[in-house]
Amino acid sequence: MPFFYDFDDLSSAEPSVAKSFNAKRTAANLIELRNQLDAEVPRRSIFETLLLATWNIQAFGASSRTEESLWYIAEILSRFDLIAVQEVKRDLGELDRVCKLLGPWWRYLVTDSSEGDGGNDERLAFLFDMRKVRFGGMAGEIVLPSVKDKNGKQVNPDQFFRTPYIAGFKTGWFDFMLSTVHIKFGKNKRADPGRLAEIRQVAKFLANRVTQTGTWSRNMILLGDFNIFDAQSPTFRALTDAGFNIPDEIQSLPVTNVGSKPRIYDQIAFLLAGQPKVVPLRAGVLDFFETIYSDAKFATYKPTLVKADGSKPGNAKSYYRNHWRRRQMSDHLLMWVELPIEFAESYLTAKAGS
Repeated sequence: MPFFYDFDDLSSAEPSVAKSFNAKRTAANLIELRNQLDAEVPRRSIFETLLLATWNIQAFGASSRTEESLWYIAEILSRFDLIAVQEVKRDLGELDRVCKLLGPWWRYLVTDSSEGDGGNDERLAFLFDMRKVRFGGMAGEIVLPSVKDKNGKQVNPDQFFRTPYIAGFKTGWFDFMLSTVHIKFGKNKRADPGRLAEIRQVAKFLANRVTQTGTWSRNMILLGDFNIFDAQSPTFRALTDAGFNIPDEIQSLPVTNVGSKPRIYDQIAFLLAGQPKVVPLRAGVLDFFETIYSDAKFATYKPTLVKADGSKPGNAKSYYRNHWRRRQMSDHLLMWVELPIEFAESYLTAKAGS
């Protein structure tokens, strides 16, 4: 549970927001959410494992979320050690508020907001607990190098709509480079050419970076919102063709989008060439709508449902399910993986036998 959960202190929230905060309802919902998290997510450890997650939090900073929703988001994030967050908007107010709820040991790294229609005014962020995860000092946005065209001339390729972010982290015995993406969607088909090109480019770039002399780490983890439809799509194979491994534990997970059509938009892929060898232990997808803003709670929130223009929705139940609650939480579910980070025994065994 986040350290700063004091229901009597909403000093960092807007007065109008604090006034509308229903502490009794929020506390009851947090109990349900915590029970779900206890059942589905492993306990955080000090030395043994790293709980890594990726979550596209829809329009994070530009969706008029309630104070109540930010507390639920903070509770979910608090169960992990390091989270890649996509779709953080120019206004960092919601991210800062969530960090305050999480406690003083939480920090974030964030890119500048993207310009242009394709960038959608978005940032990419890494949010981490400094008690467990150490920033390694290396961070940057990926810019593709020039390539040779069919005539052998060096040309500059098209860059990403939303520039992928990469940073180095250390935890326990494990150091790794972590790159997060929000790949363009393009047209609503399995292998949109622009989407496929971006995934191929970032996967190939990062795979090459791992093998280069002087690279920060030989361990690379690529995660985020790839807008991949299914595992048979060329967009999925673009990751594995570049050398990344998506473990069976992740491939067998349920969909990560919130909608009528099943999609595996979000992924976590590994290219771990360093020593010791790190193999994912467990993985999961958290469907927070089982407890937060569930269908059973529609009647509770129905009186507060108002559209952006101030009008009441015609079909309140549909608006609640397909618009309002997604803007409060997200239209993506959170994906997580548990990784071992303690290798003292194997290290000492190797030394004793040498």
